[in-house]
Amino acid sequence: MDPQLFAAFTAVAVALACTPGVDWAYSIAAGLRERSFVPAVAGLCGGYVVHTLLLAAGLAAVITALPGLLGWLTIAGAGYLLWLGLTTVRSWRGASFGTDTGSGTAGQASQLRIFLQGMGTSGINPKGLLFFVALVPQFVSPNAALSVPVQSGLLGLTFVLLVAVVYTVVALLARRLLQTRPGAARRVTLASGIIMMALGLALLAEQVVPLAAEIARH
Repeated sequence: MDPQLFAAFTAVAVALACTPGVDWAYSIAAGLRERSFVPAVAGLCGGYVVHTLLLAAGLAAVITALPGLLGWLTIAGAGYLLWLGLTTVRSWRGASFGTDTGSGTAGQASQLRIFLQGMGTSGINPKGLLFFVALVPQFVSPNAALSVPVQSGLLGLTFVLLVAVVYTVVALLARRLLQTRPGAARRVTLASGIIMMALGLALLAEQVVPLAAEIARH
């Protein structure tokens, strides 16, 4: 792999991971509502692992051949963000740091639910999908010793590692700053839910408005 391309990719990936968005909102909200934020961060990383596997398997070529597919994926992602944001908003009054997720089967089920929601958040997030489909291939060198799928996989896993570190730091800082401020914790949870819903509506509008205009012209 070209060292210069890898360094450039790392810089772009760090900038993206450090940009607040729906992943930040989910990791903070889950950390405030639940006893541990680890399942949330692990789920977010799991979604990007799925993106990495699909990219290595040639997802970018499939979406390029079927341009309408990305639009439908964006609509699905927007709908998921709306649902997740609504769920977060409805639970904001219970945000605290003393919430026990339970023990035994109940606790494991709760952690699995948080993990799967995190995986869905990053896995269906259209911006994450665009990053892997449109940006990652630009840093792959066809003349490198490693094959294109292997390079794509390494770049994707590098991004997963970076977001794992960034989201963990974000969640830790949020808990440390809000641990003695339960009122602030609830407000941050409410704001996180609103951010998710706003992003979902914006993404939905980007797809639905042009589609409606196209239908009206016919």
